[in-house]
Amino acid sequence: MTLSSTAEVDSKTPKWKVFIQKVLNTPWTWRITIAYLTLMLFAPVIAMFLKASTEPPSEFWRIATSDVALATYNVTFVTSLLAALLNGVFGTLIAWVLVRYDFPLKRIVDATVDLPFALPTSVAGLTLATVYSDNGWIGSLLAPLGIKVSFTRVGVWVAMVFISLPFIVRTVQPVLQEVEREVEEAAWSLGASQWTTFWRVILPPLFPSILTGIALGFSRAVGEYGSTVIISSNTPYEDLIAPVLIFQRLEQYDYSGATVIGVVLLAISLILLLGINLLQGWARRYDNK
Repeated sequence: MTLSSTAEVDSKTPKWKVFIQKVLNTPWTWRITIAYLTLMLFAPVIAMFLKASTEPPSEFWRIATSDVALATYNVTFVTSLLAALLNGVFGTLIAWVLVRYDFPLKRIVDATVDLPFALPTSVAGLTLATVYSDNGWIGSLLAPLGIKVSFTRVGVWVAMVFISLPFIVRTVQPVLQEVEREVEEAAWSLGASQWTTFWRVILPPLFPSILTGIALGFSRAVGEYGSTVIISSNTPYEDLIAPVLIFQRLEQYDYSGATVIGVVLLAISLILLLGINLLQGWARRYDNK
């Protein structure tokens, strides 16, 4: 068979058969990866969008922009961002201490950082609500100052800080271990102060990992449910978060309303994560210059 006849046969082959042949010719690692991602990630997301698309556009917009929904978006995303930013500072500080200093019980402290990973979120919420209640260890100290934590938006923020802390620490820690101390000592020998050394020598290589940790912590806080539902009062327009609103809609058998809120939450999260990834790319290019 000549090359022209082979090309003619290929052109007559249905595109779907060509696609299947290409898929079958890919390495088995690719096929397993694609199948797993399709079952565990792509299919549920597509199903959510298809379910939300059953609503007319006007009804979708009404549910997505209702007063209670807008209030939950504000509580969810603003509080999550504030929690992630705080952990961006203190998570980096904790990683610095764990990497640069030796002290008694260091391994225990290092392992404790991962406690929010292993601790059930409902247990974390119950613990935080007890400690920060008006009669709790910390809440009793704040109550005379007029500061109420449990069953308020501040309590939601505390819970988000708690569950997102390990993401920043574990993201920054390995990068910090690779930073050579000789570079810092060279900067000091040239007369740079500690602050200048940190700002111009240490921070630039850490900045992309800090942004990554903040993005991971933010994403974890946005989707948190177990701890926040216990430590907050779940009052609309005050401390009600979007995941709890979705659950409330499901309890009311309002599956379409819950799906619409979930789609909006997913879309906003994807947009924010895309922006953070672009910022990370910019930071890496800046670091390579």
